[in-house]
Amino acid sequence: MIQTPLGKSFVMMTKRSVRWCLFVLLLSAKATFAQDAWPQFRGPTGDGLATVPGDSQTRGLPVRWSETENVAWKTAIPYQGWSTPVVMDGQVWLTTATPDGHDFFAICVDAATGEIRFNQRLFHADNPEPLGNPMNCYASPSPAIEPGRVYVHFGSYGTACLDTKTFEVLWKRDDLPCRHFRGPGSSAILFENLLILTMDGVDVQYVVALDKATGRTVWKTDRTAEWNDLDENGKPRDEGDLRKAYSTPLVVDVNGTRQMLTVGAKAVYGYDPATGRELWKIKTPGFSGAAMPIYGRGLAFMISGFGKTELMAIRPDGRGDVTDTHIVWKTGSMVPQTPSPVLVGDLFFMINDTGTVTCLEAASGKQVWRERMRGNFAASLLYGDGNIYCFSREGRATVFKAARQYELVSTNIMASGFMASPAVSGKALFLRTKEHLYRIESNR
Repeated sequence: MIQTPLGKSFVMMTKRSVRWCLFVLLLSAKATFAQDAWPQFRGPTGDGLATVPGDSQTRGLPVRWSETENVAWKTAIPYQGWSTPVVMDGQVWLTTATPDGHDFFAICVDAATGEIRFNQRLFHADNPEPLGNPMNCYASPSPAIEPGRVYVHFGSYGTACLDTKTFEVLWKRDDLPCRHFRGPGSSAILFENLLILTMDGVDVQYVVALDKATGRTVWKTDRTAEWNDLDENGKPRDEGDLRKAYSTPLVVDVNGTRQMLTVGAKAVYGYDPATGRELWKIKTPGFSGAAMPIYGRGLAFMISGFGKTELMAIRPDGRGDVTDTHIVWKTGSMVPQTPSPVLVGDLFFMINDTGTVTCLEAASGKQVWRERMRGNFAASLLYGDGNIYCFSREGRATVFKAARQYELVSTNIMASGFMASPAVSGKALFLRTKEHLYRIESNR
Protein backbone atom coordinates (compact mmCIF):
# COMPACT_ATOMS: atom_id res chain seq x y z
CA MET A 1 0.00 0.00 0.00
CA ILE A 2 1.09 3.59 -0.70
CA GLN A 3 0.22 6.54 1.51
CA THR A 4 -0.42 9.88 -0.19
CA PRO A 5 -0.68 13.04 1.98
CA LEU A 6 -3.69 15.29 1.39
CA GLY A 7 -3.50 18.12 3.92
CA LYS A 8 -3.68 16.49 7.34
CA SER A 9 -5.26 13.28 6.10
CA PHE A 10 -3.90 10.33 4.14
CA VAL A 11 -5.45 8.40 1.27
CA MET A 12 -4.55 4.76 0.89
CA MET A 13 -3.94 3.69 -2.71
CA THR A 14 -2.96 0.34 -4.13
CA LYS A 15 -0.12 0.17 -6.63
CA ARG A 16 -2.68 -0.74 -9.27
CA SER A 17 -4.67 2.42 -8.45
CA VAL A 18 -1.51 4.51 -8.81
CA ARG A 19 -0.78 2.94 -12.21
CA TRP A 20 -4.34 3.65 -13.30
CA CYS A 21 -4.09 7.30 -12.19
CA LEU A 22 -0.82 7.66 -14.08
CA PHE A 23 -2.46 6.15 -17.16
CA VAL A 24 -5.37 8.62 -16.93
CA LEU A 25 -2.89 11.49 -16.60
CA LEU A 26 -1.00 10.17 -19.62
CA LEU A 27 -4.17 10.09 -21.69
CA SER A 28 -4.95 13.63 -20.57
CA ALA A 29 -1.48 14.78 -21.58
CA LYS A 30 -1.84 13.08 -24.94
CA ALA A 31 -5.16 14.81 -25.50
CA THR A 32 -3.54 18.14 -24.63
CA PHE A 33 -0.61 17.98 -27.06
CA ALA A 34 -2.48 15.98 -29.71
CA GLN A 35 -3.68 19.20 -31.34
CA ASP A 36 -0.12 20.21 -32.20
CA ALA A 37 1.91 16.99 -32.24
CA TRP A 38 1.92 13.82 -34.30
CA PRO A 39 4.60 11.91 -32.40
CA GLN A 40 4.58 8.51 -34.11
CA PHE A 41 3.11 6.42 -36.89
CA ARG A 42 -0.69 6.81 -36.64
CA GLY A 43 -0.57 9.71 -34.21
CA PRO A 44 -0.69 10.38 -30.44
CA THR A 45 -2.78 7.33 -29.61
CA GLY A 46 -1.38 5.09 -32.37
CA ASP A 47 -4.78 4.48 -33.96
CA GLY A 48 -5.14 7.11 -36.68
CA LEU A 49 -7.46 9.37 -34.67
CA ALA A 50 -6.75 13.08 -35.11
CA THR A 51 -9.76 14.06 -33.01
CA VAL A 52 -11.56 12.14 -30.31
CA PRO A 53 -14.88 10.67 -31.55
CA GLY A 54 -17.81 12.39 -29.86
CA ASP A 55 -15.85 15.54 -29.04
CA SER A 56 -17.87 18.58 -30.08
CA GLN A 57 -14.72 20.56 -30.81
CA THR A 58 -13.24 20.28 -34.29
CA ARG A 59 -9.77 21.05 -35.57
CA GLY A 60 -10.92 22.60 -38.81
CA LEU A 61 -8.96 20.16 -40.95
CA PRO A 62 -9.18 20.81 -44.70
CA VAL A 63 -11.35 18.47 -46.75
CA ARG A 64 -10.56 19.97 -50.15
CA TRP A 65 -7.19 20.63 -51.72
CA SER A 66 -5.18 20.24 -54.93
CA GLU A 67 -1.75 21.22 -56.20
CA THR A 68 -2.92 24.85 -56.08
CA GLU A 69 -5.68 24.97 -53.44
CA ASN A 70 -5.04 25.02 -49.67
CA VAL A 71 -1.31 24.29 -50.08
CA ALA A 72 0.62 26.27 -47.47
CA TRP A 73 3.90 24.93 -48.83
CA LYS A 74 5.31 22.07 -50.87
CA THR A 75 8.86 20.74 -50.39
CA ALA A 76 10.71 18.22 -52.53
CA ILE A 77 12.16 15.37 -50.45
CA PRO A 78 15.34 13.80 -51.83
CA TYR A 79 15.81 10.10 -52.50
CA GLN A 80 13.01 7.73 -51.44
CA GLY A 81 11.00 7.03 -48.30
CA TRP A 82 7.55 5.82 -47.30
CA SER A 83 7.88 6.74 -43.60
CA THR A 84 5.11 8.84 -42.06
CA PRO A 85 6.26 12.31 -40.94
CA VAL A 86 6.22 13.08 -37.21
CA VAL A 87 5.48 16.61 -36.00
CA MET A 88 6.36 18.43 -32.78
CA ASP A 89 7.48 21.90 -31.66
CA GLY A 90 7.40 23.39 -35.13
CA GLN A 91 9.43 20.59 -36.72
CA VAL A 92 8.52 17.84 -39.16
CA TRP A 93 10.86 14.83 -39.17
CA LEU A 94 10.98 12.08 -41.75
CA THR A 95 13.44 9.57 -43.14
CA THR A 96 14.69 8.80 -46.62
CA ALA A 97 17.24 6.52 -48.29
CA THR A 98 18.93 6.14 -51.62
CA PRO A 99 16.90 3.79 -53.82
CA ASP A 100 19.82 1.33 -53.89
CA GLY A 101 19.83 1.10 -50.08
CA HIS A 102 23.41 2.27 -49.55
CA ASP A 103 22.74 5.49 -47.61
CA PHE A 104 20.13 6.40 -44.98
CA PHE A 105 19.12 9.95 -43.99
CA ALA A 106 17.13 11.89 -41.39
CA ILE A 107 15.45 15.10 -42.52
CA CYS A 108 13.93 17.93 -40.47
CA VAL A 109 11.56 20.39 -42.16
CA ASP A 110 10.36 23.66 -40.66
CA ALA A 111 6.64 23.13 -40.09
CA ALA A 112 5.76 26.77 -40.76
CA THR A 113 7.80 27.39 -43.92
CA GLY A 114 8.65 24.02 -45.44
CA GLU A 115 12.37 24.83 -45.37
CA ILE A 116 14.67 21.82 -44.89
CA ARG A 117 16.63 22.60 -41.71
CA PHE A 118 18.55 19.33 -41.39
CA ASN A 119 19.45 16.60 -43.87
CA GLN A 120 22.16 14.21 -42.77
CA ARG A 121 23.28 10.71 -43.65
CA LEU A 122 23.22 8.57 -40.54
CA PHE A 123 24.01 5.09 -41.85
CA HIS A 124 25.67 3.42 -44.81
CA ALA A 125 25.34 -0.17 -46.07
CA ASP A 126 27.94 -1.63 -48.42
CA ASN A 127 25.80 -4.61 -49.42
CA PRO A 128 22.10 -3.98 -48.75
CA GLU A 129 19.82 -6.86 -49.60
CA PRO A 130 17.86 -6.15 -52.82
CA LEU A 131 14.21 -5.35 -52.12
CA GLY A 132 12.59 -7.39 -54.85
CA ASN A 133 9.34 -5.67 -53.86
CA PRO A 134 7.99 -2.45 -55.46
CA MET A 135 5.70 -1.90 -52.46
CA ASN A 136 8.58 -1.25 -50.08
CA CYS A 137 11.73 0.88 -49.89
CA TYR A 138 14.68 1.23 -47.52
CA ALA A 139 13.10 4.04 -45.48
CA SER A 140 9.62 2.74 -44.67
CA PRO A 141 9.70 2.66 -40.82
CA SER A 142 8.40 5.91 -39.33
CA PRO A 143 10.30 7.92 -36.68
CA ALA A 144 9.09 8.60 -33.15
CA ILE A 145 9.47 11.98 -31.45
CA GLU A 146 9.17 13.45 -27.96
CA PRO A 147 10.17 16.84 -26.53
CA GLY A 148 13.87 17.32 -27.30
CA ARG A 149 14.51 14.00 -29.03
CA VAL A 150 13.66 12.19 -32.23
CA TYR A 151 14.29 8.51 -32.93
CA VAL A 152 14.82 7.30 -36.50
CA HIS A 153 14.81 3.65 -37.47
CA PHE A 154 15.82 1.77 -40.61
CA GLY A 155 15.45 -1.80 -39.36
CA SER A 156 18.74 -3.69 -39.16
CA TYR A 157 20.47 -0.95 -41.16
CA GLY A 158 20.44 1.29 -38.09
CA THR A 159 18.58 3.15 -35.34
CA ALA A 160 19.58 6.58 -34.00
CA CYS A 161 18.52 9.19 -31.46
CA LEU A 162 19.00 12.89 -32.25
CA ASP A 163 18.65 16.09 -30.25
CA THR A 164 15.92 18.10 -31.98
CA LYS A 165 17.41 21.46 -30.96
CA THR A 166 21.08 20.94 -31.80
CA PHE A 167 20.64 18.10 -34.35
CA GLU A 168 23.40 16.24 -32.50
CA VAL A 169 23.36 12.45 -32.81
CA LEU A 170 23.09 11.21 -29.22
CA TRP A 171 23.42 7.49 -29.87
CA LYS A 172 23.32 4.91 -32.66
CA ARG A 173 22.72 1.18 -32.97
CA ASP A 174 23.52 -0.84 -36.10
CA ASP A 175 24.07 -4.21 -34.43
CA LEU A 176 20.50 -5.55 -34.28
CA PRO A 177 20.44 -8.49 -36.70
CA CYS A 178 17.54 -9.14 -39.04
CA ARG A 179 17.47 -10.19 -42.67
CA HIS A 180 14.53 -8.11 -43.87
CA PHE A 181 14.47 -9.76 -47.32
CA ARG A 182 11.92 -7.22 -48.70
CA GLY A 183 13.18 -4.22 -46.73
CA PRO A 184 12.25 -3.02 -43.21
CA GLY A 185 8.71 -1.88 -42.47
CA SER A 186 7.90 -1.86 -38.73
CA SER A 187 8.01 1.57 -37.10
CA ALA A 188 9.54 2.46 -33.74
CA ILE A 189 7.30 3.28 -30.75
CA LEU A 190 8.01 4.89 -27.39
CA PHE A 191 6.84 3.46 -24.07
CA GLU A 192 7.93 5.07 -20.81
CA ASN A 193 11.76 4.95 -20.89
CA LEU A 194 11.87 2.49 -23.79
CA LEU A 195 12.14 2.65 -27.56
CA ILE A 196 10.54 -0.56 -28.86
CA LEU A 197 11.55 -2.04 -32.23
CA THR A 198 10.07 -4.97 -34.17
CA MET A 199 12.42 -7.18 -36.17
CA ASP A 200 10.48 -9.86 -38.07
CA GLY A 201 12.82 -11.15 -40.78
CA VAL A 202 13.32 -14.35 -42.72
CA ASP A 203 16.11 -15.48 -40.38
CA VAL A 204 15.15 -14.10 -36.95
CA GLN A 205 11.93 -12.75 -35.48
CA TYR A 206 11.97 -10.75 -32.26
CA VAL A 207 10.88 -7.58 -30.49
CA VAL A 208 13.51 -5.54 -28.65
CA ALA A 209 13.33 -2.59 -26.24
CA LEU A 210 16.17 -0.07 -25.99
CA ASP A 211 16.81 2.42 -23.22
CA LYS A 212 15.77 5.61 -25.01
CA ALA A 213 18.43 7.64 -23.16
CA THR A 214 21.40 5.45 -24.04
CA GLY A 215 20.32 3.01 -26.75
CA ARG A 216 21.33 -0.04 -24.72
CA THR A 217 19.18 -3.17 -24.90
CA VAL A 218 16.75 -3.53 -21.95
CA TRP A 219 14.87 -6.62 -23.08
CA LYS A 220 14.58 -8.83 -26.15
CA THR A 221 11.79 -11.35 -26.81
CA ASP A 222 11.86 -13.95 -29.56
CA ARG A 223 8.64 -14.80 -31.38
CA THR A 224 7.18 -18.18 -30.45
CA ALA A 225 5.40 -18.91 -33.74
CA GLU A 226 5.58 -22.51 -34.87
CA TRP A 227 7.41 -23.16 -38.14
CA ASN A 228 6.59 -26.33 -40.04
CA ASP A 229 9.62 -26.21 -42.28
CA LEU A 230 12.34 -28.48 -40.89
CA ASP A 231 14.65 -30.26 -43.30
CA GLU A 232 15.80 -33.89 -43.07
CA ASN A 233 18.34 -32.89 -40.41
CA GLY A 234 15.78 -31.12 -38.25
CA LYS A 235 17.06 -27.65 -39.14
CA PRO A 236 14.78 -24.78 -40.24
CA ARG A 237 14.49 -24.11 -43.93
CA ASP A 238 14.42 -20.56 -45.24
CA GLU A 239 10.73 -19.87 -45.83
CA GLY A 240 11.30 -16.35 -47.15
CA ASP A 241 8.18 -14.21 -46.88
CA LEU A 242 6.34 -16.77 -44.75
CA ARG A 243 8.40 -15.74 -41.69
CA LYS A 244 8.19 -11.97 -42.20
CA ALA A 245 6.01 -9.21 -40.80
CA TYR A 246 5.97 -5.41 -41.14
CA SER A 247 3.45 -4.38 -38.48
CA THR A 248 4.00 -1.78 -35.74
CA PRO A 249 2.94 -2.57 -32.13
CA LEU A 250 0.25 -0.71 -30.20
CA VAL A 251 0.39 -0.19 -26.41
CA VAL A 252 -3.05 -0.10 -24.75
CA ASP A 253 -4.66 -0.32 -21.34
CA VAL A 254 -6.46 -3.60 -20.63
CA ASN A 255 -8.33 -3.53 -17.32
CA GLY A 256 -5.78 -1.21 -15.75
CA THR A 257 -2.72 -3.05 -17.08
CA ARG A 258 -0.55 -1.92 -19.98
CA GLN A 259 -0.33 -4.37 -22.84
CA MET A 260 1.41 -4.31 -26.22
CA LEU A 261 -0.48 -5.75 -29.18
CA THR A 262 1.78 -6.95 -32.00
CA VAL A 263 1.38 -8.86 -35.26
CA GLY A 264 4.00 -11.38 -36.36
CA ALA A 265 4.11 -14.09 -39.00
CA LYS A 266 1.93 -17.11 -38.18
CA ALA A 267 0.69 -15.51 -34.91
CA VAL A 268 -0.51 -12.33 -33.21
CA TYR A 269 0.54 -11.56 -29.64
CA GLY A 270 -0.02 -9.62 -26.45
CA TYR A 271 3.15 -8.65 -24.53
CA ASP A 272 3.99 -6.82 -21.34
CA PRO A 273 5.71 -3.73 -22.82
CA ALA A 274 7.79 -3.12 -19.68
CA THR A 275 9.44 -6.55 -19.67
CA GLY A 276 8.75 -8.09 -23.08
CA ARG A 277 7.02 -11.08 -21.48
CA GLU A 278 4.59 -12.81 -23.83
CA LEU A 279 1.11 -12.81 -22.27
CA TRP A 280 -0.91 -14.54 -24.96
CA LYS A 281 -0.88 -15.47 -28.62
CA ILE A 282 -3.25 -16.59 -31.35
CA LYS A 283 -1.99 -18.73 -34.20
CA THR A 284 -2.82 -17.58 -37.72
CA PRO A 285 -1.98 -18.73 -41.26
CA GLY A 286 -0.92 -15.18 -42.20
CA PHE A 287 2.49 -13.69 -42.96
CA SER A 288 3.93 -10.29 -43.98
CA GLY A 289 1.32 -8.56 -41.82
CA ALA A 290 1.61 -4.77 -42.10
CA ALA A 291 -1.61 -3.26 -40.67
CA MET A 292 -1.24 -1.89 -37.13
CA PRO A 293 -3.57 -3.28 -34.41
CA ILE A 294 -6.54 -1.24 -33.17
CA TYR A 295 -8.04 -1.43 -29.68
CA GLY A 296 -11.41 -0.32 -28.39
CA ARG A 297 -14.58 -1.47 -26.63
CA GLY A 298 -12.56 -4.17 -24.88
CA LEU A 299 -11.42 -5.79 -28.14
CA ALA A 300 -8.13 -5.95 -30.00
CA PHE A 301 -8.63 -5.79 -33.77
CA MET A 302 -5.72 -7.50 -35.53
CA ILE A 303 -5.10 -8.44 -39.17
CA SER A 304 -3.13 -11.59 -39.97
CA GLY A 305 -1.44 -10.36 -43.17
CA PHE A 306 -0.91 -12.01 -46.55
CA GLY A 307 -1.78 -15.60 -47.34
CA LYS A 308 -5.10 -16.14 -45.59
CA THR A 309 -5.96 -12.54 -44.70
CA GLU A 310 -8.27 -12.29 -41.71
CA LEU A 311 -9.45 -9.53 -39.40
CA MET A 312 -9.90 -10.84 -35.86
CA ALA A 313 -11.65 -9.20 -32.92
CA ILE A 314 -9.87 -10.60 -29.86
CA ARG A 315 -10.46 -10.43 -26.12
CA PRO A 316 -6.96 -9.52 -24.87
CA ASP A 317 -7.39 -10.79 -21.32
CA GLY A 318 -6.16 -14.35 -21.91
CA ARG A 319 -2.91 -16.08 -21.04
CA GLY A 320 -0.98 -18.57 -23.13
CA ASP A 321 -2.29 -19.92 -26.42
CA VAL A 322 -5.84 -18.55 -26.72
CA THR A 323 -6.41 -19.43 -30.38
CA ASP A 324 -9.52 -21.48 -29.59
CA THR A 325 -11.00 -19.32 -26.83
CA HIS A 326 -10.55 -15.56 -27.30
CA ILE A 327 -11.55 -14.72 -30.89
CA VAL A 328 -14.95 -12.99 -30.60
CA TRP A 329 -15.47 -12.72 -34.35
CA LYS A 330 -13.40 -12.74 -37.53
CA THR A 331 -13.84 -12.07 -41.23
CA GLY A 332 -11.84 -12.62 -44.38
CA SER A 333 -14.02 -10.43 -46.60
CA MET A 334 -12.22 -7.48 -48.26
CA VAL A 335 -9.70 -7.22 -45.40
CA PRO A 336 -6.62 -5.02 -46.01
CA GLN A 337 -3.14 -6.49 -46.12
CA THR A 338 -1.31 -3.15 -45.87
CA PRO A 339 -3.45 -0.11 -44.81
CA SER A 340 -4.30 0.13 -41.12
CA PRO A 341 -8.00 0.65 -40.17
CA VAL A 342 -9.71 3.03 -37.75
CA LEU A 343 -12.30 2.54 -35.01
CA VAL A 344 -14.74 5.43 -34.55
CA GLY A 345 -17.23 4.87 -31.73
CA ASP A 346 -18.98 1.59 -32.46
CA LEU A 347 -18.00 1.55 -36.14
CA PHE A 348 -14.90 -0.08 -37.62
CA PHE A 349 -13.64 1.24 -40.97
CA MET A 350 -11.09 -0.42 -43.25
CA ILE A 351 -9.90 -0.07 -46.83
CA ASN A 352 -8.22 -2.97 -48.58
CA ASP A 353 -5.24 -2.69 -50.90
CA THR A 354 -7.40 -2.50 -54.03
CA GLY A 355 -9.74 0.19 -52.76
CA THR A 356 -12.80 -1.43 -51.18
CA VAL A 357 -13.95 0.43 -48.06
CA THR A 358 -15.99 -1.54 -45.52
CA CYS A 359 -17.83 -0.27 -42.45
CA LEU A 360 -18.48 -2.91 -39.77
CA GLU A 361 -20.15 -2.97 -36.39
CA ALA A 362 -17.20 -3.29 -34.02
CA ALA A 363 -19.00 -5.48 -31.50
CA SER A 364 -20.23 -8.11 -33.95
CA GLY A 365 -18.34 -7.72 -37.24
CA LYS A 366 -21.64 -7.25 -39.07
CA GLN A 367 -21.27 -5.27 -42.30
CA VAL A 368 -22.96 -1.87 -42.27
CA TRP A 369 -21.97 -0.74 -45.76
CA ARG A 370 -19.34 -1.23 -48.47
CA GLU A 371 -18.10 1.14 -51.16
CA ARG A 372 -15.50 0.95 -53.93
CA MET A 373 -12.81 3.64 -54.24
CA ARG A 374 -10.68 4.22 -57.31
CA GLY A 375 -7.05 3.16 -57.04
CA ASN A 376 -4.76 1.04 -54.91
CA PHE A 377 -3.88 1.75 -51.29
CA ALA A 378 -0.97 1.40 -48.87
CA ALA A 379 -1.42 4.45 -46.58
CA SER A 380 -3.42 3.97 -43.38
CA LEU A 381 -6.80 5.59 -42.74
CA LEU A 382 -7.10 8.86 -40.83
CA TYR A 383 -10.09 10.08 -38.79
CA GLY A 384 -10.65 13.76 -38.04
CA ASP A 385 -13.60 16.13 -37.55
CA GLY A 386 -16.15 13.41 -38.25
CA ASN A 387 -14.51 12.34 -41.52
CA ILE A 388 -12.38 9.46 -42.78
CA TYR A 389 -9.44 10.28 -45.06
CA CYS A 390 -7.93 7.70 -47.42
CA PHE A 391 -4.97 8.16 -49.77
CA SER A 392 -4.26 6.11 -52.90
CA ARG A 393 -0.95 5.09 -54.42
CA GLU A 394 -1.99 6.99 -57.55
CA GLY A 395 -2.42 10.32 -55.71
CA ARG A 396 -6.18 10.43 -55.14
CA ALA A 397 -7.33 11.40 -51.63
CA THR A 398 -10.94 10.62 -50.75
CA VAL A 399 -12.80 12.04 -47.74
CA PHE A 400 -16.09 10.55 -46.52
CA LYS A 401 -18.25 10.75 -43.41
CA ALA A 402 -17.53 8.37 -40.53
CA ALA A 403 -21.16 7.33 -40.35
CA ARG A 404 -23.58 4.45 -40.78
CA GLN A 405 -24.38 5.57 -44.29
CA TYR A 406 -21.73 6.27 -46.90
CA GLU A 407 -21.49 9.98 -47.73
CA LEU A 408 -18.72 11.31 -49.95
CA VAL A 409 -17.28 14.65 -48.81
CA SER A 410 -14.57 15.27 -51.42
CA THR A 411 -12.07 13.83 -53.84
CA ASN A 412 -8.66 15.47 -54.14
CA ILE A 413 -5.91 14.80 -56.68
CA MET A 414 -2.17 15.24 -56.15
CA ALA A 415 0.63 15.03 -58.71
CA SER A 416 2.24 11.97 -57.14
CA GLY A 417 0.96 8.97 -55.23
CA PHE A 418 0.82 8.20 -51.51
CA MET A 419 2.75 5.41 -49.82
CA ALA A 420 3.27 7.20 -46.49
CA SER A 421 0.38 7.68 -44.07
CA PRO A 422 -0.78 11.23 -43.17
CA ALA A 423 0.19 13.33 -40.17
CA VAL A 424 -1.79 16.12 -38.48
CA SER A 425 -0.83 19.19 -36.49
CA GLY A 426 -3.36 21.81 -35.45
CA LYS A 427 -5.54 22.52 -38.49
CA ALA A 428 -2.97 21.22 -40.98
CA LEU A 429 -2.48 17.93 -42.78
CA PHE A 430 1.12 16.96 -43.51
CA LEU A 431 0.99 14.72 -46.56
CA ARG A 432 3.99 12.90 -47.97
CA THR A 433 3.75 11.75 -51.56
CA LYS A 434 6.42 9.76 -53.37
CA GLU A 435 8.25 12.99 -54.21
CA HIS A 436 7.13 15.83 -51.92
CA LEU A 437 6.00 16.83 -48.44
CA TYR A 438 2.95 19.15 -48.31
CA ARG A 439 1.40 21.26 -45.62
CA ILE A 440 -2.31 21.31 -46.48
CA GLU A 441 -4.35 23.87 -44.57
CA SER A 442 -7.48 25.84 -45.29
CA ASN A 443 -6.83 29.57 -45.65
CA ARG A 444 -10.37 30.41 -44.57
